[in-house]
Amino acid sequence: MLLGDLIRKFDDGEAALEALLSLNDLALVARVEAAAQASEMPLGEYAARATRRYIDQASDEDWLTLIGQLARVSDPAEYFLRQALAQALAGAR
Repeated sequence: MLLGDLIRKFDDGEAALEALLSLNDLALVARVEAAAQASEMPLGEYAARATRRYIDQASDEDWLTLIGQLARVSDPAEYFLRQALAQALAGAR
């Protein structure tokens, strides 16, 4: 999936949940699930909001770093999702 497609789909909690589960990272899913429960929202909605928050609030430096890294990874959408979730989880502490 291309990054732009993922970003467009992430307004939908079900698509966000599907993308999260496709990462095959149970530890990450468990951390996101705990944060979602603490925020009293479904897992997919939490993931969707995390990506939207990253899109809306990332600094210019964050975007430049992200774009530079996207050129080096085999799955830009997965990398973006991991970055958005990492930022959301760091803020949830």
